[in-house]
Amino acid sequence: MLGIIARWTSVSVVALMLSACAADSHSSLPQFLRIKAADTPPPEPVPDVKQLVHDGLDSVFVTTSHPRQVRVSPPHRDVQGRGWTACVRAEVDSATGKPLGSQTYRITIGDGAITDRRRVVAEDNCDSETYEPI
Repeated sequence: MLGIIARWTSVSVVALMLSACAADSHSSLPQFLRIKAADTPPPEPVPDVKQLVHDGLDSVFVTTSHPRQVRVSPPHRDVQGRGWTACVRAEVDSATGKPLGSQTYRITIGDGAITDRRRVVAEDNCDSETYEPI
């Protein structure tokens, strides 16, 4: 008799533990027993790319490259995250002071700041963008 009680107790404990795993927002439990679904953060507002690049020019181009004729594209939502992306183009010099010509970078904007920059590749579509001077 003691063995039957121990067996039913262990089955009850296992069933209770497994029922706790099913308490997410999509379970069949009553609403008051479910875990609330996580709220998605609101999308970031459209950034002022001209002002961000103007204020953070050294975060896009090396200071010794003396960027001039800096132009920016309109921002686009980043498909890989919550932020924004834009293209930045300028005439720059090499480390020896010789003109390199026009260089284009893709910047990532998050939380109102430039968080990343890299040289463009064909998939970035920066060649088809329209640019405005800062």
